[in-house]
Amino acid sequence: MKQVLRQDADTRTVQTAYSDGDGGLVIETKQDISAIIDQNKREYAAIDPKAKWGEWAKVASVPLAVFQELNKLGICRGFMVMDQKKMKEWLNNPDNRHFRTRPGRV
Repeated sequence: MKQVLRQDADTRTVQTAYSDGDGGLVIETKQDISAIIDQNKREYAAIDPKAKWGEWAKVASVPLAVFQELNKLGICRGFMVMDQKKMKEWLNNPDNRHFRTRPGRV
Protein backbone atom coordinates (compact mmCIF):
# COMPACT_ATOMS: atom_id res chain seq x y z
CA MET A 1 0.00 0.00 0.00
CA LYS A 2 1.30 3.44 -0.95
CA GLN A 3 1.68 6.01 1.78
CA VAL A 4 1.80 9.72 0.91
CA LEU A 5 4.90 11.30 2.43
CA ARG A 6 4.52 14.80 1.10
CA GLN A 7 2.29 16.87 -1.18
CA ASP A 8 3.15 20.30 -2.53
CA ALA A 9 0.34 22.24 -4.17
CA ASP A 10 2.72 24.90 -5.54
CA THR A 11 4.89 22.48 -7.51
CA ARG A 12 2.05 19.97 -7.96
CA THR A 13 4.21 17.14 -6.64
CA VAL A 14 3.26 14.11 -4.58
CA GLN A 15 5.85 11.90 -2.92
CA THR A 16 4.78 8.38 -1.88
CA ALA A 17 6.49 5.39 -0.31
CA TYR A 18 5.70 1.71 -0.70
CA SER A 19 7.26 -1.71 -0.30
CA ASP A 20 8.94 -3.24 -3.34
CA GLY A 21 7.86 -6.74 -2.19
CA ASP A 22 11.43 -7.86 -1.45
CA GLY A 23 11.84 -6.04 1.86
CA GLY A 24 12.93 -2.79 0.25
CA LEU A 25 11.31 0.62 0.19
CA VAL A 26 10.48 2.62 -2.94
CA ILE A 27 10.08 6.38 -2.70
CA GLU A 28 8.33 7.80 -5.75
CA THR A 29 7.84 11.43 -6.72
CA LYS A 30 5.24 12.38 -9.30
CA GLN A 31 4.49 15.83 -10.67
CA ASP A 32 1.58 17.10 -12.70
CA ILE A 33 3.39 19.07 -15.39
CA SER A 34 0.40 19.83 -17.62
CA ALA A 35 0.24 23.52 -16.59
CA ILE A 36 3.96 23.96 -17.34
CA ILE A 37 3.61 22.28 -20.73
CA ASP A 38 0.58 24.43 -21.62
CA GLN A 39 2.48 27.61 -20.68
CA ASN A 40 5.52 26.47 -22.69
CA LYS A 41 3.30 25.93 -25.75
CA ARG A 42 1.86 29.45 -25.41
CA GLU A 43 5.32 31.01 -25.08
CA TYR A 44 6.66 28.94 -28.00
CA ALA A 45 3.78 30.06 -30.24
CA ALA A 46 4.27 33.72 -29.27
CA ILE A 47 7.93 33.86 -30.40
CA ASP A 48 8.79 35.02 -33.91
CA PRO A 49 11.04 32.20 -35.25
CA LYS A 50 13.16 34.83 -37.02
CA ALA A 51 13.71 36.88 -33.85
CA LYS A 52 17.32 37.08 -32.72
CA TRP A 53 18.34 35.41 -29.51
CA GLY A 54 19.55 37.68 -26.74
CA GLU A 55 22.20 36.75 -24.23
CA TRP A 56 19.56 35.83 -21.64
CA ALA A 57 16.89 34.44 -23.99
CA LYS A 58 14.55 31.99 -22.26
CA VAL A 59 14.64 28.72 -24.20
CA ALA A 60 12.86 26.29 -21.86
CA SER A 61 10.89 25.80 -18.68
CA VAL A 62 11.78 22.50 -17.04
CA PRO A 63 9.67 20.99 -14.22
CA LEU A 64 11.23 19.94 -10.93
CA ALA A 65 10.66 16.23 -11.60
CA VAL A 66 12.57 16.51 -14.88
CA PHE A 67 15.43 18.35 -13.17
CA GLN A 68 15.70 15.38 -10.83
CA GLU A 69 16.20 13.14 -13.87
CA LEU A 70 18.79 15.57 -15.30
CA ASN A 71 20.62 15.29 -11.98
CA LYS A 72 20.62 11.48 -12.20
CA LEU A 73 22.05 11.74 -15.74
CA GLY A 74 24.86 14.00 -14.47
CA ILE A 75 23.77 16.88 -16.70
CA CYS A 76 22.83 19.02 -13.70
CA ARG A 77 23.70 19.23 -10.02
CA GLY A 78 20.78 20.78 -8.20
CA PHE A 79 19.66 23.51 -10.59
CA MET A 80 23.17 24.15 -11.92
CA VAL A 81 23.99 22.84 -15.39
CA MET A 82 27.22 20.84 -15.09
CA ASP A 83 27.54 19.62 -18.68
CA GLN A 84 26.60 22.37 -21.17
CA LYS A 85 27.06 20.12 -24.21
CA LYS A 86 24.73 17.39 -22.90
CA MET A 87 22.19 20.00 -21.75
CA LYS A 88 22.12 21.52 -25.25
CA GLU A 89 21.69 18.04 -26.74
CA TRP A 90 18.84 17.36 -24.31
CA LEU A 91 17.12 20.66 -25.12
CA ASN A 92 17.53 20.11 -28.89
CA ASN A 93 16.16 16.55 -28.72
CA PRO A 94 12.70 16.51 -30.36
CA ASP A 95 11.44 14.26 -27.53
CA ASN A 96 11.94 17.21 -25.14
CA ARG A 97 10.34 19.86 -27.35
CA HIS A 98 7.41 20.35 -24.96
CA PHE A 99 9.85 21.90 -22.46
CA ARG A 100 11.04 24.49 -25.02
CA THR A 101 9.69 28.03 -24.99
CA ARG A 102 11.16 29.11 -28.32
CA PRO A 103 12.09 27.54 -31.64
CA GLY A 104 15.60 27.09 -32.97
CA ARG A 105 18.66 25.21 -31.80
CA VAL A 106 20.38 25.93 -28.53
